[in-house]
This record gives sequence, structure tokens and C-alpha cells, in this order.
Amino acid sequence: MSEASGHRYIVALGSNMRLSGVGGPRAVLGAAIESLADRAMDVLAVSPIIASEPVGPSQRRYANAAMLVECQLSPPEMLSLLQSVEREFGRNRRGQRWRARTLDLDLILWSGGIWVSPDLAIPHNAFRERPFVLRPAAEIAPRWRDPLTGLTLRQLSTRAA
Repeated sequence: MSEASGHRYIVALGSNMRLSGVGGPRAVLGAAIESLADRAMDVLAVSPIIASEPVGPSQRRYANAAMLVECQLSPPEMLSLLQSVEREFGRNRRGQRWRARTLDLDLILWSGGIWVSPDLAIPHNAFRERPFVLRPAAEIAPRWRDPLTGLTLRQLSTRAA
């Protein structure tokens, strides 16, 4: 797929729970990456998986990664696909914020720059303050710029470290 024919997205992945039949958080991320690669998208790059401390009340450490994908989906369609995959992996969006979860998929950046709607904001509102998102994203797209600050992912990752 050529860049002119599709959109590129950076997707952050996180898990801190075992999933029956799949395994621990690292295995969940691997299975999620495979699941997304089987969809209508090209996986251009996947970061190494890192471990991070939880944000909020969860006590379990997270496995985190990032992937660069290209597809024909608009941002709302991509969000819908990601949320569908989360549900397939047992994600329940009800209840306490920042609790343990089998899978968290977030749209961080897209090749179109800024997208704001009632259900979706790209760039992701909090990604600049989250080393567990920035470090993997900078591994796969170090020169990609945040459209709001103009800084590259490498620069943002260095500042958040």
C-alpha cells in the first residue's frame, strides 16, 4: 500500500493481565499485534515490548509496545476497529479508570495530523507525558513529529525520560 493511498497510524499497546488461552501480558500484546496484522492494514514496524509501572490504582506492571500501521481506515473507523479488538481480548470499558486490563489500544498519532471529535482526539491527549508510550513509539518512528508541539517522538521521549 502506498502512503498516498492510505493513512499511517502509531498505535500504543498495553496489557497487565493474563488472558486464558493466550498467556501473560507480553503474549497478549503479541497476539494483539498478530490480530491487527490480519485485518485490513499493513504493519510497518513494531517496537520491542517494555515493562512499565501502572498508572492509577492497578498494582500489576504493564507490558507496553507501539506499532506503525498503514490502512485505508479513517480515524473514527480505526478507533472502532481497535475497540473491537480490545473487546475480543476481553476488554471491558466500564468501571474504574486505569484498572487492570487485558488489552489497551490507543491511537497516538496519524499521518493526517490533528483529528478532534467528541469520541476521538489525535494526537492522544496524554501521550507526551507517558514514557511507556513515547519510548516504544520513538523506537519505530523517531522522526515523526507531534503536530501540536513540532517536536519529534525522539525529542519527546528524551524529555519524558
